[in-house]
Amino acid sequence: MIVWLNGPFGGGKTTLAAGLHHALPGATVADPEAVGDLLRSTLAGHILRPKDYQDLPLWRQLTGAFVAGLVRHTGGPVIVPMTVLNPAYAEEIFTPLRQADGGFHHLVVHAAPAVLQERIVASREFPGDEARSEAVRAYRRRRAADYEQAAAGWMHADGHVIDTSALTPEQTLDAALAHLRLPAPARPRSPEALQA
Repeated sequence: MIVWLNGPFGGGKTTLAAGLHHALPGATVADPEAVGDLLRSTLAGHILRPKDYQDLPLWRQLTGAFVAGLVRHTGGPVIVPMTVLNPAYAEEIFTPLRQADGGFHHLVVHAAPAVLQERIVASREFPGDEARSEAVRAYRRRRAADYEQAAAGWMHADGHVIDTSALTPEQTLDAALAHLRLPAPARPRSPEALQA
């Protein structure tokens, strides 16, 4: 099974991926950004190095092969937290992955614009390095409108939308597991519940 988590930059994909990884026995998390980093470093200084690695057909081919290969190798669920806004790029990657054993699930982790902005402001990707954290926040703010355009144009129609605007991370995980028709993980009971 492949679970592709799409949505806005800073919307909660990584948090949901961690929850799914913990909840699904044998699951792995595949980060296509690592493929992009490999290509970025390999093509450093090269005339064909693109500004955005997603524009490279090679990135899209390698990402599809990477995810499909992990499914074959592990036999377990593969969770992919990666924003893909371009519908042609998504189709190129998703079409072969839809043939994977266990199925392909495109989940869109949505957050209302105001909620997304609050999450971006609160994020600290690099604790102790405010300059790097602010660079990430600035990128996420710049790309928020691109997500809204993709959401309205194709993404929400193609994927299963989980509106996380009023959900906790645990509730978001439960919604994802319910869509996947998998049981929610057992959670430790609160001290108050144990005393009752």
